[in-house]
Amino acid sequence: MSTIIKDGQDDISRYQRQMIFPGLGADGQRRLAESTVILVGCGATGTHLAGMLARAGVGRLRIIDRDFIELTNLQRQTLFDETDIAANLPKAEAAARKLRAVNSAIDIEAIVADLNPGNVLDLLGDATLVMDGTDNFSTRYLLNDACLKLGLPWVYTGVIASYGMTATFVPDAAAPKLPGKRAATGCIHCALGDMPAPGTTATCDTAGVVGPAVALITAVAAAEAMKILAGTGDLNPGLIHMDVWSHDYERFQFPRRADCPVCGETPSFAFLDAQMGTTSTSLCGRNAVQVTTFGGGRLDLAQVERAMRAVSAEVKRNEFLLKAQINGYEFTVFPDNRAIIKGTADEDLAKSLYARYIGG
Repeated sequence: MSTIIKDGQDDISRYQRQMIFPGLGADGQRRLAESTVILVGCGATGTHLAGMLARAGVGRLRIIDRDFIELTNLQRQTLFDETDIAANLPKAEAAARKLRAVNSAIDIEAIVADLNPGNVLDLLGDATLVMDGTDNFSTRYLLNDACLKLGLPWVYTGVIASYGMTATFVPDAAAPKLPGKRAATGCIHCALGDMPAPGTTATCDTAGVVGPAVALITAVAAAEAMKILAGTGDLNPGLIHMDVWSHDYERFQFPRRADCPVCGETPSFAFLDAQMGTTSTSLCGRNAVQVTTFGGGRLDLAQVERAMRAVSAEVKRNEFLLKAQINGYEFTVFPDNRAIIKGTADEDLAKSLYARYIGG
């Protein structure tokens, strides 16, 4: 869908202030309108990115998120409010509804799913650009594999405490397809090395996060997205680190590594190659674990509800998810074979509870 000129003066005037900016112009705005941006993760960074890109007029925005909204999210996740919590809405769906009211001229698609090796290529395949709104490195390294395989540019964004980081990655196969004669870059493995081991990096559990840090770094990342899509301006050539509290700013260069195991001379995709199985992820600041089985069919929530009512009187279901209280644990079950189990941070216990009450 074109968001300018096709529908007349109203659509032109919507973007007038950014179209008169020399760095974008009418041609750049038209390229935004012809683009498909896929946002993975719709929490703190994701809601800020989604809002800026929808208002900027990207033609199609697909929001992929696995989670539902909780009260602690409202401090920094800008698209949600208390009514979304009362309605038990997933983040992707709530964000899409809000953004359709902001800009009805673009296509916005909500995907309530966990991005995993079994679905990532299908979900990202038609993207012009991928934006990272996630909160964990395992998904980011999976994104890195998938974007290299598909030849897609992507923008990494992360925030913790009062600082944020962002970097732009352009694979060899993506560079010649982008407007503006972009140069290929290294990948996240070139920039950060092997994925950090659990417990070796700060998390929102241990360090917290302040809203202005989210706003600051996502503004930089959203500007990168607009430049990539419009084919104007110079892209960020390194890893940017900004601290909103101390006013520190640093940019680290990451030259492409010939021996990189992912984008080097003999590439392999370790995160992408795990096509079936069960995974678990401890969720930041939640005393909760997400358990996912992938490579099979979808869960029938009505069937799960019947089974859980045999052991619990506290079961609620809507079209997006099911919630149940069982033996002191809160289960939130999704049709894509996922459950968030609250009341434990023990991943082995969470997998056991999943198998006991859901199956798999």
